[in-house]
Amino acid sequence: MTKRSFLKFLGTLLGLSVAKSLSAKTFNTQNSGSMPMLKLRKAEERGPSDFGWLQSMHTFSFGHYYDPEHMGFGTLRVINEDKVKPGKGFGTHPHKDMEIISYVLEGALEHKDSMGNGSIIRPGDVQRMSAGTGVTHSEFNPSEKEDVHFLQIWFLPNQIGLKPGYEQRNFSTEEKKGKFKLVASEEGRNGSISLNQDMDMSVAILDNGQQQSYNLKQDRKAWIHLAKGKVTVNSIQMKAGDGLAIENIEKLNFQDAKEAEIIVFDMKS
Repeated sequence: MTKRSFLKFLGTLLGLSVAKSLSAKTFNTQNSGSMPMLKLRKAEERGPSDFGWLQSMHTFSFGHYYDPEHMGFGTLRVINEDKVKPGKGFGTHPHKDMEIISYVLEGALEHKDSMGNGSIIRPGDVQRMSAGTGVTHSEFNPSEKEDVHFLQIWFLPNQIGLKPGYEQRNFSTEEKKGKFKLVASEEGRNGSISLNQDMDMSVAILDNGQQQSYNLKQDRKAWIHLAKGKVTVNSIQMKAGDGLAIENIEKLNFQDAKEAEIIVFDMKS
């Protein structure tokens, strides 16, 4: 991709009018008071982008995809499911005042940034980049044959103007198999990567009808993203790419799992 076409792509992708509105409105749950709420965001209802070398599905408004009913959820602002062709990727571009997590499902993603970090992100890795006062980075698919399939996750930091930062850690399949594993938290609890926000990110891998539960404190809400497979959550059936908004419910019951990779974002109400 030429520099000119990449800049044009960035303009479409980041869309200033949408970027401004991200901080103004969140996912419209149409929930009032303290009534329990579970609202399904179906995979096929997400916003698509197709640039040839990149196919994306946007859970929330992003770039040219704008839906005032889906602007984020709490401090969670972006969940993009991206597939990048071999040898292609995002050229060097800037970010500011955003916490960004890259989570690879298949393949490998090469990362370089203005802080001097360079790494390859693979399945099982969780990478956090704090943009803070400003950082530039690039992400490419280093493979000559295979696509890279990954999630871009953005959320607001607990304060603006932070010093940029970076952290990456691998969590084995065994740590997540049959149970929820905390992979990111505000204080880096229990070996998780640290975040500049009061949010817990936990992952479970469930299969063969396995069951598991997740408890939310009274002042917390959650977003579930099903990265792979199928699972039923409190009687709501979910498939890969689906999202589920949860408020005023203390216990989440996961049942009938089939090759399910489940991500829970647990945050303040």
